[in-house]
Amino acid sequence: MARKQKMMAVASEGGHFVQLMRLRPAFEGMETVYVSTNPGLASAFELNNFRVLPDANMDKKAKLLWVLIRAFFLVLKERPTHVVSTGAAPGFAVLACARLLGAKTIWIDSIANADELSAAGAKAKYVAHHWLTQWEHLTKEYPGLEYKGRVI
Repeated sequence: MARKQKMMAVASEGGHFVQLMRLRPAFEGMETVYVSTNPGLASAFELNNFRVLPDANMDKKAKLLWVLIRAFFLVLKERPTHVVSTGAAPGFAVLACARLLGAKTIWIDSIANADELSAAGAKAKYVAHHWLTQWEHLTKEYPGLEYKGRVI
């Protein structure tokens, strides 16, 4: 029997989350769990199935490790079949854990990164099944990076 499709959509608050919300129509028909760093986003975007992860960045290694541990247990509990993230570090942590547990993963680097990929976006190459940018010219600088259009 085929496993029920379950999407986990992850992004840090701010522009990352706004871009993720613009992808919302693509998740219709799937059970979707939204994950971010600000619990207030659940009511702001009228999201019923919402989880919170702490925020972190690549400069704070101990906090990043904590986010990775929390992400692992979240993915273990929710068991998504697919994960999409528009960044940043918490999105990368969820993608890495979900890939380890067999989910299909998509990274869409933020449109704010027009000159180079974000730190998490550059590392996402190693954990994402589909590694995407919103700037076509960046595909020439990063082998394997794909451009499929812009979210914004």
